[in-house]
Amino acid sequence: MKYLEDTIAAISTAIGEAGISVIRISGKDAIKIADKIFVGKRKLAEVKTHTAHYGKIVDSEGNVVDYVVATVFKAPYSYTGEDTVEISCHGGILVTRKVLETVLEAGARLAQPGEFTKRAFLNGKIDLSQAEAVADLIRSATELAYQSSLSQLEGALSKKIKKMREDLINLCSLVELELDFADEDLEFVDKPQLAEKIKNAIAEIDELIETFKFGKIYREGIKVVIAGKPNAGKSSLLNALLNENRAIVSEIPGTTRDVIEESLNIEGVLFRIVDTAGLRETFDIVEREGVRRTEEQLKRADMILLVIDSTNEINEEDVRIYHRVLNFAVDESKRCIIVFNKVDLLDGKRPNMDMKIMVDFPVVYISALTGFGLEKLKKLMVEQSFLGMNRAEASVVVTNVRHRDALLRAKQSLLFALKSLEQGMSGDLVAVDLRAGLNHLGEIIGEVTTDDILNNIFSKFCIGK
Repeated sequence: MKYLEDTIAAISTAIGEAGISVIRISGKDAIKIADKIFVGKRKLAEVKTHTAHYGKIVDSEGNVVDYVVATVFKAPYSYTGEDTVEISCHGGILVTRKVLETVLEAGARLAQPGEFTKRAFLNGKIDLSQAEAVADLIRSATELAYQSSLSQLEGALSKKIKKMREDLINLCSLVELELDFADEDLEFVDKPQLAEKIKNAIAEIDELIETFKFGKIYREGIKVVIAGKPNAGKSSLLNALLNENRAIVSEIPGTTRDVIEESLNIEGVLFRIVDTAGLRETFDIVEREGVRRTEEQLKRADMILLVIDSTNEINEEDVRIYHRVLNFAVDESKRCIIVFNKVDLLDGKRPNMDMKIMVDFPVVYISALTGFGLEKLKKLMVEQSFLGMNRAEASVVVTNVRHRDALLRAKQSLLFALKSLEQGMSGDLVAVDLRAGLNHLGEIIGEVTTDDILNNIFSKFCIGK
């Protein structure tokens, strides 16, 4: 494959001032190119694999560029499966770029985004889902994202998919074998038993698909929109959760005219918290635009915190606003928590509220000013995020949209196969749909793929990985 014939190089560490930077070279001429510019006690072509060597990098005119450590990894025992040299130089921006320029002048090509990991996949060092996990691991912002990415990198999802494909291959082989002997009227497959096995495969796929709504939380976090009337304490709640004065707080209703978004890590879960303009009927053009933007945020929310000022009596307008938010949460199956704020002003009394608006939603009483109830609210937010999921039993969680979509297509193909079987249709149709299901599962781990899929995946990586 021409793609693998050239030798690539890139800076694999972040650009900036640091103790060291690493320039990675990979390809059939990696060691040969490194030897053109590296001067040490021995030629790198003569050393053993997985050894580090001190020396200097010199340019084509013999000028010293930097003093470095070159680490040699000989094929196939490297990250990419190819000969690889990693040059650890001093971590300044200028010196790092000069070392890279020297490598490129010696014959290497600048690597494309994700090209090292792409070569690792093409050389069979990792499968496609593990390659995607590399990018997710780098981007991990919470413990939860880190653990799920690490699990996928270790092959938890791959093993599950490979086992499912193995079972389907056995079924498909029996169906296709029977077709080969169709003229002799031989039966290799017990049709009711085959239907039952297809149903079991569909059930397994359903279980994986169901984990995606939680896997999305692992990977992207959960978007929480703080909504309510003006002056209910929404901005105060945002500041209290963040433990900093991020939003302007004022006794004047309608202070918040636009949305403010900040991230918060609670128990390893990433919450993207959005403070919004207060919901109310208004003729102010700017404030009306703020209300419209609030409603747009509510549509995209994963969770809603409906903040209510517990010191005020609820009037008919309030009821309409609260019902609008809560009905929206019900219709869209969103998680929702009702937050009664300013309880520090009630002298220990419970707010006098119409309890009908709280049906089916958890309620928490807080004071954004004093911090009362905030820990309970945070705990409730985490509980609501994973409502319906046993995190202890979720050994394999689908976190990637591409994987979810492939599972949905595989399920649809198996449903077609099951329908054909139950209707007594030709075994050719059953076999075609079983093969289609196999191919869709194969897309997840890269058993079946195209250049377009690969380019789309690896273009999202950083250069040098």
